[in-house]
Amino acid sequence: MKKILSTVLGLVFLFSINSYAEEKLTIEKQLVGIVGAISGTVKTETRELKAGDKIYLNETISAGAGSGTQILLLDQSTFTIGEDSEVVMDTFVFDPATNDGKIVASVKQGSLKVISGLISKKNPDSLTVEVPEGTLGSRGTEFQTIVSKGRTDTLLIGPGKNNTLGMRPGAVLVGNKLGQTLLDNPYSMTSMTKGKAPGQAKKITKNQLKKFNKKMKALRVAKLSPDSTKQERKQLRKSLKKELKEMGFEKEEIKTIIKKNIQKDKEKKVAIKKERAEERKKAKAEKKKNKKKKAKAEKKKGKKKKATKKKGKKKKAKVEKKKGKKKKATKKKATKKKATKKSTKKTTKKKATKKKATKKKATKKKATKKKKATKKKKAPKKKKAVKKKAPKKKKAVKKKKVVKKKKVVKKKKIVKKKIAKKKKKRKKKRKKKK
Repeated sequence: MKKILSTVLGLVFLFSINSYAEEKLTIEKQLVGIVGAISGTVKTETRELKAGDKIYLNETISAGAGSGTQILLLDQSTFTIGEDSEVVMDTFVFDPATNDGKIVASVKQGSLKVISGLISKKNPDSLTVEVPEGTLGSRGTEFQTIVSKGRTDTLLIGPGKNNTLGMRPGAVLVGNKLGQTLLDNPYSMTSMTKGKAPGQAKKITKNQLKKFNKKMKALRVAKLSPDSTKQERKQLRKSLKKELKEMGFEKEEIKTIIKKNIQKDKEKKVAIKKERAEERKKAKAEKKKNKKKKAKAEKKKGKKKKATKKKGKKKKAKVEKKKGKKKKATKKKATKKKATKKSTKKTTKKKATKKKATKKKATKKKATKKKKATKKKKAPKKKKAVKKKAPKKKKAVKKKKVVKKKKVVKKKKIVKKKIAKKKKKRKKKRKKKK
């Protein structure tokens, strides 16, 4: 389909250059372009359009439901009109010798997709689209606009992945009396309503992109069917031959013109392919460089991470060592305190036991002295009273004294044994602690 459109454009250029053709075309209506592709019912005020039909200035092109068309202008610009749309070509001035000119189109309702041509290449500000809410100034690029009730949405398409003709970078200036918004990034959009300035440029969402694509769905279906494209090509060639014959061109001239245009079209396609191949190579090279840079950066990051981990481990080990030393010191202090407390307790116990033993001894001594004193005092009275019985009593006293002495000796031995046992136990405890 693109081949047909380009050939048509080339032929139109040649028509305009040739003086003889210019004389023939200066009729009441001014030629603007040719219908390249069509689907469904597309009409003007006076006729129903078909592939290959001419489009004139100030004609209102209206596409019905499920319909659409693609118009090729004389400067190689393409206007794709979506379903339920009305578009008018208000101004078209073009000089093929210098590529100077001006294009002004107005969209009353529906959708319009624009791919700028030679006029925009020479002067990017020379193509404008008027909408009810303001104007769209094309600066050599590919864009689409949807006009609905009280609202206009504009999308900048090219250059990008879906750039149909390998267009160079461009922009769209969306504005009205209240303000302006520049779309210079692919697949950025803005909305404009009545009585308000256009909104800020935003990246289009998936749902919004579906909305834009739906408007061009009918025309895409017509392009995809292979039978229809062949028929359209035949019809275009026949119609072009007839037009050239009417203008006064001979068969050989017509053949040469068509051949030249086909060659030009092929050369353009080859150049575009080369450019795209070079762009792909550059993109691949850039990707490789970026990958290498990323790999180097990742290695550096890994080394840094390892170094930081090692430092962290060392710091943790130092902290743990310090903590262990502190714990050991605290434990030693606690054990020393406990040992000192135990030793103090033992010493106090020893002192208490010694005091008790000394007190017991002292009390025993006192008791023995008192008994002796009492015995000495009582003994002489008995002697005076009864002299005969004295010897018997002395023997008894002696016996009592022996028994008492034996009991005291036994008690001392028991006390000594207890003290010796306690000393042995203390020695054993000290050995165990050591």
